[in-house]
Amino acid sequence: MKYVVALDQGTTSSRAVVFDEHGGIAAAYNLEFTQHYPHLGWVEHRPEDILDSQLRALKLAVDKAGIDVADIAAIGITNQRETTLLWERETGRPLANAIVWQCRRTAPLVERLKADGLGALLRDRTGLVPDAYFSGTKLQWLLDTIPGARARAERGELCFGTVDSFLVWNLCKNHPHVTDATNAARTMLFDIHRQCWDPELLRAMNIPASLMPEVVDSSHVVGMLRRNILGREIPVAALAGDQHAALFGQGCLLPGDCKNTYGTGCFVLMNTGDAPVRSQNDLLTTIAWRLDGKPVYALEGSVFMGGAAVQWLRDEMGLIRTAAESEAVARSVPDNGGAFFVPAFTGLGAPHWDMYSRGTIVGLTRGTGRAHIVRAALEAIAYQSADVIRAMSADAGARAETLRVDGGASANNFLMQFQSDILNIDVLRPQVIETTALGAAMLAGRAVGLWTDRDIAALPQSDRRFQPRMDAERRDALLHQWQRAIARSRDWAREG
Repeated sequence: MKYVVALDQGTTSSRAVVFDEHGGIAAAYNLEFTQHYPHLGWVEHRPEDILDSQLRALKLAVDKAGIDVADIAAIGITNQRETTLLWERETGRPLANAIVWQCRRTAPLVERLKADGLGALLRDRTGLVPDAYFSGTKLQWLLDTIPGARARAERGELCFGTVDSFLVWNLCKNHPHVTDATNAARTMLFDIHRQCWDPELLRAMNIPASLMPEVVDSSHVVGMLRRNILGREIPVAALAGDQHAALFGQGCLLPGDCKNTYGTGCFVLMNTGDAPVRSQNDLLTTIAWRLDGKPVYALEGSVFMGGAAVQWLRDEMGLIRTAAESEAVARSVPDNGGAFFVPAFTGLGAPHWDMYSRGTIVGLTRGTGRAHIVRAALEAIAYQSADVIRAMSADAGARAETLRVDGGASANNFLMQFQSDILNIDVLRPQVIETTALGAAMLAGRAVGLWTDRDIAALPQSDRRFQPRMDAERRDALLHQWQRAIARSRDWAREG
């Protein structure tokens, strides 16, 4: 039996999953790490926490599986996207904490880009909308604020990377400085048509080209794991942003296939094939993956606060003890009692794109209780996802027929049924909801010849189908109220 290990480095935890050659899970290990909020709207990670937790998760998962390291055919890496790191080329020492994708500190830099008339150029070349979500202005901010950083970058002394780059640099022999096309496409600096870093955008953000990693295919041996980690060199054979890996792991290999990952945020991607589709609804055009030098494109809409809203109920408000408890609490009341929760703690993502929205709960009465708020939070995850999927179907010119789902919150049966009801389509949940890790494993196994493309298409299998059972009148009334709630959250944090 051969195995592939997926390293799934996420926003709140680092995970390692050992897959056997049939795509089954032999073992998994997950380690949470600390989130840092140094100022209002700022989110950071210590690079050392990212690396240490991922290394420990790898070793513990392999130990738990009880397998011979010699039987590990490859390692694939999938990662939280847009999170930005800067380190010394010679020593590997990070110059600052990682700026997390959720961080809004660079909103003024984004406004400056738009004021300089670069919005249309950026959209045409990168497929993205100007937003603090992406890596470019985060890197610009680091170079602006760390004394001497830009001069050192110009001398070639520093490396920029998203989390995949940082892990590869630290895990592999000879410190390869690479990223794959999916992660490059999330920086606001990469031309998704010409498949290269864009000189004009680098100049606009005053970023030296010497900082940038080499861009490689998503299924490609980028280096060999250092022997001192597991006692043997192993090919590191795949890199992919987490949502792209999930799309691949869900078997969304044909144009029109669509999935939603319910993690810290919610991320909807639709495969559009070998041609990029320009969104008319403020969705993103991105690279789904790049294989054998050929990109496959996707439309994407991102919900910033998905499962993180449930974490907030647990950790900050104390309304639930565990995330899993939210399902029973939500089911304890027949409806939300008129309460609508817009969890725009870090602004609104697609299709609204309001950096200045903030979290809002409306419709409260004296009869509103804990269960109504918990239910409203779960419903909000489905409403936000529905906004994205409807916009995506309009762009693609075809209504999504089914939605494939994965991520931790997809285990919540109440949420999945409500998602089916509010979209009025079937929702398919796979047997293995670790589809982000599975996608990274599939890409890595492909690179070393363990699996063919035909094998890969056969790996994902559905576990449960949720079918809509809400009547149209109720659905329309709820969606109308949701849009009213969205309107009340808009533009809250803008000064004046």
